[in-house]
Amino acid sequence: MRLDPNRPFIPLKCVVVTLSDTRTEDSDTSGQYLVQALTEGGHTLVDKMIIPDHRENIIAALRESITNPNIDVVLCTGGTGLTGRDQTPEALEAVVEKWIPGFGELFRWLSYQKIGTSTIQSRACAGLASGTLIFALPGSPSACRDAWTGILAAQLNSQHRPCNFAELLPRLQESPIRRK
Repeated sequence: MRLDPNRPFIPLKCVVVTLSDTRTEDSDTSGQYLVQALTEGGHTLVDKMIIPDHRENIIAALRESITNPNIDVVLCTGGTGLTGRDQTPEALEAVVEKWIPGFGELFRWLSYQKIGTSTIQSRACAGLASGTLIFALPGSPSACRDAWTGILAAQLNSQHRPCNFAELLPRLQESPIRRK
């Protein structure tokens, strides 16, 4: 990671959403990892929740988060596979205004280096809604770790060069579609 120590670090306000019908606070190792990673990275955890993996529940949680001015980033884990219960990308379609296709592409490239062609089954994705960044990660702790260490730690760090999502947030939040 290329960091410029002359630039100020700006902690982002984050929500972690685990999408699962079976996880509990005790068994949610992916959500726990993301909480630990983002707080150790200097960011602020605003909320952590476990939502049943049903499209309407996910949409409601996302809408609540993107309309909250105290949230910059939503990190979702789970529901990005191909089974009938996996509804996260479909839920994002209901709220995302601009897609960030490079996130899913880069995630699968990183994942390919570890699990080979099995990465084709991941529908990890990211987008922007009302000035809030939303990242949908697979439900495995290893995949969350790959996404955090390989992409998000740098892109959510305002000191990362040559560019990062953190430095874009003020301009995204000035958007006329941003919550008022």
